[in-house]
Amino acid sequence: MERLMTAPGIIERPEIADSHTGSGDHWIVTVYNNEYNTWDEVVNILMIATGCSEDEADMETWEVDNLGKSVVHHGAQDVCESAAEIIAQIGIRVEVSEE
Repeated sequence: MERLMTAPGIIERPEIADSHTGSGDHWIVTVYNNEYNTWDEVVNILMIATGCSEDEADMETWEVDNLGKSVVHHGAQDVCESAAEIIAQIGIRVEVSEE
């Protein structure tokens, strides 16, 4: 039996209607690695700032530590700015930007 190999294509991200997603909810919070904060400090501040679970905060902290940065929250601009302010309180470089 002969197998046909094809090159991977581009998969478009579908538009999903969601009652929680409005036109202003296209902002992200990105956290950057540093040599000062401990793993536990980062996990704890992410849970406080974004309301995520410990498992999610742990995964995002792994990304920060191993990849240099991680997108830790999506949402409206004011919500993202509020989360970023909380995260920045422990000296972590954090950025809010449009998605």
